[in-house]
Amino acid sequence: MSHLITLRRLRVENANAIAGFTWGFPAITHFLGFMHALSRRLQKSHGLSLKGCGVICHQQQIHAHSSGYDHVFALTRNPLTKEAKTASFNEEGRMHLTVSLLLQCEGSIEGGEQGAAALAQHIDNLCQTQRLAGGMIRDVERVSVTGWPEEEQTTRKILRRLLPGFALLDRSSLLAEHFARLQQENPQAEMLDAWLDFASLKMRAVTEDGNPQPGDKARWEYLPKPAGGFLVPLMTGYRAISPVLEPGQVANSRDNETPFCFAEAVYGVGEWRSLHRLTRLEEMMWCHRYENDHYLCRGNSEIKQPIYEVFEDEFNDD
Repeated sequence: MSHLITLRRLRVENANAIAGFTWGFPAITHFLGFMHALSRRLQKSHGLSLKGCGVICHQQQIHAHSSGYDHVFALTRNPLTKEAKTASFNEEGRMHLTVSLLLQCEGSIEGGEQGAAALAQHIDNLCQTQRLAGGMIRDVERVSVTGWPEEEQTTRKILRRLLPGFALLDRSSLLAEHFARLQQENPQAEMLDAWLDFASLKMRAVTEDGNPQPGDKARWEYLPKPAGGFLVPLMTGYRAISPVLEPGQVANSRDNETPFCFAEAVYGVGEWRSLHRLTRLEEMMWCHRYENDHYLCRGNSEIKQPIYEVFEDEFNDD
């Protein structure tokens, strides 16, 4: 039996803002890691398991300052060395954020409404003892446990209570489609070229004859991204680049009891979409998958592009 656990407005301080080549928001692997750690504890105490996680961002503040056209992280060098000098360090971008997490729970909850309320209080206490994206959870506004909504109207009522906020969706299918189009135009194109079309801001020179040459007077215009929506580059998992090695075989590994494997980051494309434009919770759910030495975080691959011009908002219903 499926249930919905809502962790409403978690206030997190000093979370990690760097995810591989990208920055500005924690990687989706952080949130699924938080879900996995919580699931292991609920499995022992209540026989429940968490299968999916939806991420909604309400507020974010990156610890950075503008330097011309670039941004620089505000960093500290603590502690000092024995000689009272600042030691070298790796750049660590930090941020404060407020997020809500929707967790898909599988299992039976005994005790009816009282059992659900006791479970919500137990989860609230567990959240205070865990970290999220390396940051400290300072406050959880509310934890609720309800049945999994099957009707669209019920889903929209749940999401409206979390407004204002934007849900992070998996749109990596757009990356595959764009890569296929690029290869038709240029067989030498690589997947990195397609991903950079989503990750970078590009401009082109436009002249009256449509054939700009060096020295011609032209106007510059932005090139739109390959698809509509607030699309962003994401780190979505890891890919093994070595066989699994026996415990203790690799020097300076984290421990001598766990098998070791070298890995590299895997990237995809995501979309921030306002909650009032979602009709099903399945559209925003992320889950773990292991495919051919790839440890991936995947969402729903059947997300439809909303028609913004004719979308009817319903804010009056509670």
